[in-house]
Amino acid sequence: MTNDVKEIFGSAGASPAPPAPAALAAKVRTLAPSMTRSMQRVAEAVADDPAGCAALTVTGLAELTGTSEATVVRTARLLGYPGYRDLRLALAGLAAQQQSGRAPAITTDIAVDDPIADVVAKLAYDEQQTLADTAAGLDTVQLAAAVTALAGARRTDVYGVGASGLVAQDLTQKLLRIGLLAHAHSDPHLAVTNAVQLRSGDVAIAITHSGTTGDVIEPLRVAFERGATTVAVTGRPDSPVTQYADHVLTTSTARESELRPAAMSSRTGQLLVVDCLFVGVAQRTYDAAAPALSASYEALAHRHRATRKGP
Repeated sequence: MTNDVKEIFGSAGASPAPPAPAALAAKVRTLAPSMTRSMQRVAEAVADDPAGCAALTVTGLAELTGTSEATVVRTARLLGYPGYRDLRLALAGLAAQQQSGRAPAITTDIAVDDPIADVVAKLAYDEQQTLADTAAGLDTVQLAAAVTALAGARRTDVYGVGASGLVAQDLTQKLLRIGLLAHAHSDPHLAVTNAVQLRSGDVAIAITHSGTTGDVIEPLRVAFERGATTVAVTGRPDSPVTQYADHVLTTSTARESELRPAAMSSRTGQLLVVDCLFVGVAQRTYDAAAPALSASYEALAHRHRATRKGP
C-alpha cells in the first residue's frame, strides 16, 4: 500500500482543522484553476454531487472520475483534509445541509435578452455567493498577521492595476482617514521607484486576482527584497505574486461570462478583504483611529449640508 493511499485513513499527527462542510464548494472554486486536470475532475465531482460522492469509497470515486486512488487522496489533501475519510465526512455534512430545506441555487448566467429584473436578481445572487466564498476561504491567521503589520507600519504602499487599482485606492483612502500613511500606485514606474524606498517596518500590498500581473508583481518583489512586510490579495494562492508575499489573502475565484467579466466578481471579493483589513486595523489602533476618523468627518461635513437658496 502506498503512502498516498494510507492517507485515506487520515493522519495520526496534529494538523490544522479541515474546512467546514459549507466551505468545501468555495475551496473547490478557488483552488480548481491551479489543479491538474485529473484533480479538477475529482474536485468538480465532489462539489457537484456531495451526497453521491460521500457514499463512494476512494476506489469508487477514482473510477467515477477516471483517475487514481492517489489522485483522489492528493485532491482531498489540497482541499485541506488530512485524508479521504475526512473529505467523505465533510461531503456527508454538506449533503445534509443541502437537504435541510434550503432553496436551490439559481442559475446566474446572464443572457443578452434577460429582463432587467432578472439581471438584478442574478447579479445580486452572484455577489452574495462571491462574498460567502471569499469569507469561507479566507485564512484568518494570515489576515490577523497582515492587520498587525498594517497597524504598526511606518508606511503602506498598495499596488493594483485596472479594477484591482480601484480596490487599492479604496484601501488607501480608508487608511488615510484613520491617520495612517498610505499610498496607492497604479503607475508601474512610480510603484517600483516608491518600493525602492521601503524598508523593515513598512508594508506593501499587491492586489491582483490572477496573481500574474507583472506591473503588480515587480514592485512587490522590490518591497520584499527591501525588507518590507508584503501581502498578496489574490484569487490564485499558488500564483507568481505569492512568491514575494509574507502573507497571502485569497479571494473567491470569479465566475466569468460574456456579459460578466471576471473583474466584476473578483472586485467584490477583494473589497471584502480590504474592509476586513481596515476594520481590523481600526480595532488595533482605536485610540488614534477614532479621533482621526471623527476629524475627517467634521472636515467634510460642510460639503454635505444642504444649502438654502435665497428668496
